[in-house]
Amino acid sequence: MWTYLLRTIALTALATPAIAADLGPIRVAPAPVAPVWTWTGCYAGGQAGHLSGSSEKWIVRTPGGDFFGQSLGGHDVESWAGGVQAGCDYQFAGLVLGVQGDYGWAGASGTHASAREIGVAYHSEVEALASVTGRIGYAWGSVLGYVKGGAAWERVNYSAATTVLGTAYTANDTRSGWTIGVGGEYAFTRFLSAFVEYGYYDFGTSDIHLTPAVAGLRPAAVAIDDTAGVVRAGINLRFGY
Repeated sequence: MWTYLLRTIALTALATPAIAADLGPIRVAPAPVAPVWTWTGCYAGGQAGHLSGSSEKWIVRTPGGDFFGQSLGGHDVESWAGGVQAGCDYQFAGLVLGVQGDYGWAGASGTHASAREIGVAYHSEVEALASVTGRIGYAWGSVLGYVKGGAAWERVNYSAATTVLGTAYTANDTRSGWTIGVGGEYAFTRFLSAFVEYGYYDFGTSDIHLTPAVAGLRPAAVAIDDTAGVVRAGINLRFGY
C-alpha cells in the first residue's frame, strides 16, 4: 500500500512540469489604459455676460461749428451681453494654441448732458460686439487657462437731442479696434466644456458724422472714444478629435 502511494506521488511530481510546459506561460491581460486628455479639436457654443464701457470725449469736429475742438463730455454704457462663438485648438504637450471668432448682442446705452451747451444731451448704444482672436494657454488635463487677443468690431448708435427739438441728430457706425482677454475653461467630457473670461475692447477715437433728424440743421461731426469690458461665461460643444 505504502509503495503504491509513493509511486503515485513520484509520477505526479514528474508529470506536472511537462503539463505546465505544454500549456505555456500564463498571460495576464494588461489593465486598461485611460485615454490621455487633449484639447485638440474644434468647438461651437453660446455665451452670456455683462458689458460695461465708456463713450468719451465727444470733441466737436464740425467745420466752423460752435466749440470746435472742444469736448462736449462723455458717459458710461452698461447692459447684458450674449452671443455665440466657434473655434479650433491644437495641443502640443501642455501648450494649447487656438483661433476663435465670436459675435455678441447687447443693449449697452448711456446719456450725458452737454458740457458746453444748455438743454442738449448726447446718447450712445452699443448693439453688437464681434472679434476674431488667437489664444494661447496651458492645460492641466481637463483644465485650461489662456490669454487671447486680436481684432474687434462694434455696432453702435449715436444721437443728440435738445429739449426744444427732441432728437436732432443720429448716426449708426461699425467701428473696428482690438481686444485682449484672459480666461479659464473646464472640460466635463470630451464633448462638453464651460468657460469664464474677461475681455477688454478698445475702439480708439473716431470721427462720427451725425445726420440731421430735423430739417434746417446742417450735418455735424464729433470725435468719440469708445472702450468696453465684458465679463462672460459660456459652454462649448466640442468635436473633431
